[in-house]
Amino acid sequence: MRLDSVRHLYERRGPFVSVYLDTARITEDAATAVELRWRRIDEELTARGAPPEVRAPIGELVKEPTQAAPGRAVFAEGTSVVLTEPLAAPPRREIARWSPLPHVVPMLAQRGETVPHLEVLADHAGADVIVSCGGRKRELTVEAAAEWPIQKTGQGGWSQTRYERDAEETWRRNAVAVAEVMEKEAHGIGAEVIVLAGEPQTRRMIMDALSKDTASRVVVAERGSRAPGAADEPFQSEVNHAIEVWQRKRHTALLDAYHAGPYATGLAETARVLRDGRVATLLLRDDPTSDATLWIGPEGTQLAADPGELNDLGVDLPVEERADAALARAVAMTDAELWFVPELDSPDGVGAVLRY
Repeated sequence: MRLDSVRHLYERRGPFVSVYLDTARITEDAATAVELRWRRIDEELTARGAPPEVRAPIGELVKEPTQAAPGRAVFAEGTSVVLTEPLAAPPRREIARWSPLPHVVPMLAQRGETVPHLEVLADHAGADVIVSCGGRKRELTVEAAAEWPIQKTGQGGWSQTRYERDAEETWRRNAVAVAEVMEKEAHGIGAEVIVLAGEPQTRRMIMDALSKDTASRVVVAERGSRAPGAADEPFQSEVNHAIEVWQRKRHTALLDAYHAGPYATGLAETARVLRDGRVATLLLRDDPTSDATLWIGPEGTQLAADPGELNDLGVDLPVEERADAALARAVAMTDAELWFVPELDSPDGVGAVLRY
């Protein structure tokens, strides 16, 4: 995953409050339960030294009924919330942290890999195209020109052949128009997967109109229709399956690349190659209980297992920080990617696939 969504946090000086809170409201006394959980978190933040002006906006946010979600991650700095994200499930651990860097890794791990993709439902009249690249989805509609016939009526006497030929030409034009939109949107978001469903003949026409590169990313779904009242669940099931298949393949390819090299393994070595901007993908074992630390400086790529290394680079007062928080900052600031893995052949559960 790319960390574009959190990069702006590292433009701030900090320190940060990072909160992960169960905000589920499924019972009548849920609001009271959320307030009590926040009160406990707030007391912990106070004990850690977080000032009231940075805690207050978080309390207002998590207690607001319109912000209801099973869980929520909140990051504040100065006197304001600088990032908040609803979680699809309660956090694996409730967290209250006052630290030099925002503790974003639990949010990223729970969010999971965001796979840029298109969902396309097509028929002779056009298509519905859904563009997904994290955040809110965009929905586009490609429709037929009204002046051209769409259906073969089976009527028309001597003109029947011409009517059918005109209808097929309309289908082809619409398929080309849909393919053009797919090309543009796929290149715009760097789509890894395109799931195409709908009328079989239209699907074939669209595939014929796509470039070889874009067509290679298409997964044809047999379930899914633009027809009014058509059930959405079967199509979404195929979309989810296509994304899961891509993730498994990507995961396998990354581990193969890690073992083949060039690679770095362990915290100390990985920190050094991150400083040099050599990391293409950081591999991090998903371990919510980890308490490993690194030493950091004020700049995004200043991190090391030994504070003396940073002293040699001109950092007078290195600060000890969570290793995962320091790694995430370095990944974001070097335009690398982060992938969570269940296991990794590394002494610290940390490794990297290198650019060179």
